[in-house]
Amino acid sequence: MSVKTVALVESPAQLLNVVEWAHWARARPSVLVLAPANETSRWQLRTMAQVARSAGLTVSWHEPRSGGAAIARTVRALAGDLAGADRLVLGDPFSGVMQVVVSLVKPSEVTFVDDGTATLELARQWVAGEHLRRWHQVATTEQKRHIARFARDQIADSLRRRLEPSSGCRLTVFSCLPVELTQAQVITNDYGWLRSQYPKPVLKLGADLIGTSLVETGVVAEGDYVVAVASLAVRHRADRYLAHRKESPAKLARIAALGLRVAIPDRPLELFLRAGEVGSVVVSFPSTVVHTLPVVLAGTGVELLVCDIEPSWYTPDTGAHSRRFLGTVTSVARRQHGLASAAC
Repeated sequence: MSVKTVALVESPAQLLNVVEWAHWARARPSVLVLAPANETSRWQLRTMAQVARSAGLTVSWHEPRSGGAAIARTVRALAGDLAGADRLVLGDPFSGVMQVVVSLVKPSEVTFVDDGTATLELARQWVAGEHLRRWHQVATTEQKRHIARFARDQIADSLRRRLEPSSGCRLTVFSCLPVELTQAQVITNDYGWLRSQYPKPVLKLGADLIGTSLVETGVVAEGDYVVAVASLAVRHRADRYLAHRKESPAKLARIAALGLRVAIPDRPLELFLRAGEVGSVVVSFPSTVVHTLPVVLAGTGVELLVCDIEPSWYTPDTGAHSRRFLGTVTSVARRQHGLASAAC
């Protein structure tokens, strides 16, 4: 008896991890892309969608954020795809849009794939019985605030009830991160598909700096961040800055003025570096890549360094929880992968 599997994704990294899960599970899910508003994210998602199709997956594109009634239209459009789904693969259980869609389905199995280090926070909140909320505060439009409030107060609890052990739904987490979730089966994502497709990257002389959207999410002050980038570039002889898909053009212009070549990858960084060229030294601030790249680039001769966030860089609005979370990201990566520090 065949199992109908449907995957819901909103970011390039989520789609890459669905491809990895499909490779591990020997499954061929139908992938429904719930397109984000950010233009760079959309560009990367379209590129990643072609990669997923070449890997044998069916991918369709949907626009749940194109207007006030867009979510309702998207739910109606997805009804046929979701009907009778035995297994759901979810890229972002924190997403209000995704929670609305999932609340209409009663699968027998749900698998969460990584959406960055937020998976660590998902596990903590799930075990603690808390509402599913992102670790940082992001400025949104009134429409998105309304969606988030509705999802937090009504849909998120519904999602939790649907996935409790008593519901009969089996919960699985497919992750590259050291996740501990007693109510779920945790499967390690070793990026087997990516490593099999691209045996070895090309090493270049200059170091790579990996950008982050901590400024855009209001966690770190822009001035301090740019000074830190300048210091790291000099100390580690970096020649390229790999921008995060949500970094602002104005900030990237300041970084380019430092003499760094700013590159905006057209696909998730793990795929971009494994399939292309990479510095023999890669320096990152606290982010998902300090967990994924040690796995993706293992055995290639690349040294990965992580730079902690100095307390003075945080904005006044950054709470203690966000600071602890970022500290956990780096401390766990150091413990798991033995990463060295990159001092500014």
